[in-house]
Amino acid sequence: MTDSTDTAALESTPTIDGEEKSRVAMTQATVDLLADLVAKHGQLMFHQSGGCCDGSSPMCFPEGDFLTSEADVLLGHFELPIDGTEKAGLDFWMSTEQFEYWKHTHLTIDVVPGRGSGFSVESPTGNRFIIRSALMDVA
Repeated sequence: MTDSTDTAALESTPTIDGEEKSRVAMTQATVDLLADLVAKHGQLMFHQSGGCCDGSSPMCFPEGDFLTSEADVLLGHFELPIDGTEKAGLDFWMSTEQFEYWKHTHLTIDVVPGRGSGFSVESPTGNRFIIRSALMDVA
């Protein structure tokens, strides 16, 4: 994978009631990697929890392999371009506790070389997802 920049290539559709601005975006490197992962694993989702180690990185799972609840916030929905005509939906979730700390930030999912840990589906690819953040005006 080539070195990525934090330039957003794809913005999510807002999913929080009353919000009109995207809270989450993806770089082109992320979109490209996810297209490959969708082909291999089917429908995917992201979850960002609090804490250290793997909990600090966005984790990507096959849809339904990670159960969300009222303890999670749906921050955005993506329609990923898979090929010229096909798209795959993908939701980005965050734990409610973590959202309290990050509610004033716009998140960009990026890809860097390295091996992710845990059960995130990109782990075997030699790449890992990371979050780049910037303050946002939520008013």
